[in-house]
Amino acid sequence: MSSNIEHLNIMQFQNDLLHWFTNEQRDLPWRKDQDPYKVWVSEIMLQQTRVDTVIPYFNRFIENFPTIKKLAEADEESVLKAWEGLGYYSRVRNLQAAVREVHESYGGVVPNTPEEIKKLKGVGPYTAGAILSIAYGVPEPAVDGNVMRVLSRILLIWEDIAKASSRKVFEEAVRTIISHDNPSYFNQALMELGALICTPTSPSCLLCPVREHCQAFHEGVQDQLPVKTKKKSTRHVELIAAVLKDHDGRFLIHKRPEQGLLANLWEFPTVEKSKLLKPKDILRDFLRHEYDLHIQLDKTSFTSIPHVFSHLTWDIEAYSGTIENEVKEEGNMKLVTTEELTNYAFPVSYQKMWKAYLESVKDN
Repeated sequence: MSSNIEHLNIMQFQNDLLHWFTNEQRDLPWRKDQDPYKVWVSEIMLQQTRVDTVIPYFNRFIENFPTIKKLAEADEESVLKAWEGLGYYSRVRNLQAAVREVHESYGGVVPNTPEEIKKLKGVGPYTAGAILSIAYGVPEPAVDGNVMRVLSRILLIWEDIAKASSRKVFEEAVRTIISHDNPSYFNQALMELGALICTPTSPSCLLCPVREHCQAFHEGVQDQLPVKTKKKSTRHVELIAAVLKDHDGRFLIHKRPEQGLLANLWEFPTVEKSKLLKPKDILRDFLRHEYDLHIQLDKTSFTSIPHVFSHLTWDIEAYSGTIENEVKEEGNMKLVTTEELTNYAFPVSYQKMWKAYLESVKDN
């Protein structure tokens, strides 16, 4: 590893990289200033989500919760609603929990040392490094997938980036080559280079501002790096859901458990399919036993919604129908009007289901 860095003219590499970023960086809303809170929010949103997707969410989130104090004091329902559609909801729950800690224990000021900031919930080595370097100018590594890909090529690192242990190799590399004069731009430049030029497949080597420093390019192995073993196959689950209306025209929604997948979000009543029974029979039995509901379902489903998680795929067959008896509303179950329904945070798959339901009603 060290011998690979020895081949690098570190100062010239820094100059070429920083010159490119200074002139070519994208105009992104979280780059308007170096507010640690905004950097923090953007980095949490950008985990597992594309920049173009994040921009409108970031703007809306900061509009709703412009300061640490505002987010710390907000109720969870409004925070989840502002995050609705971004997915991976544990990110925002951890963010709010950590922001409350900053508000209560640090006087509303995001800590500026690795030791303190890493104590906050949901703040791992990458997020800590990003906030410290971008907002505070601390020369800490911020190693994400983009950075590992770029450095595996520049420094000819053959470590498997799918292994957690490999991150240390890349962090040590960054500590050696990071610009101490401008760590903020240096880390952002590595990320930007990976996002725009040094892409996973077909990297644009001829456009690369640091091509002269790239050992993989010189050896013609840029397409073989980084080394990344494939994940295990994902689990597939088939579900049945029902959009149910009572005699007053209100819709039944259910709150998911506090722990686990999509925790505390709302959904339409849903149950897993069985090969032994017909979908509508499963739904009727489930709702009768689980909620003491007697329902009438339409003959055919009005939509089928596929949804892909990182470790799991869903295929939801959705029916509409009516509730025949009185509903006993509980904490995790509500009857809401069409207007009220928009105040609750739903996973993307159920947002699509609701949209399809409204279309089916309109067509009929």
